Amino acid sequence: MTVPQDPSERRVVVTGPPRRTRHTSGYYRPRTEIDEQTTLGHTYVRSLMRTQLRAALTVFAVLGLLVGPLPLLFAAMPDAHRLEWAVLGFCLYLPLVLLARWYVRRAERNERDFVRLVEDR
Repeated sequence: MTVPQDPSERRVVVTGPPRRTRHTSGYYRPRTEIDEQTTLGHTYVRSLMRTQLRAALTVFAVLGLLVGPLPLLFAAMPDAHRLEWAVLGFCLYLPLVLLARWYVRRAERNERDFVRLVEDR
């Protein structure tokens, strides 16, 4: 292909801006921040850990309020051995299962929210 010498004979191609552009400046990816262990990535991970810890401490507090007073209750009624076994065997089962179910669902939701935050938008 030969280039014409006269500037008036040149063809000029005008194109619009690309439809999909990746801005390198001002564009951040949380996954990259986490992989490179930057301060921002550390903050993301600490946020996830904090929410998971908050859920665990909530379960621990409810469990303590549910099971903690039982020795005092059993000490107040010394001859109620059948009641003790009924409370420990049957009455605590459903609340413990519901508490465990709530914790697992909460932890999975926290992780899902974290992944949604980290994934590309």
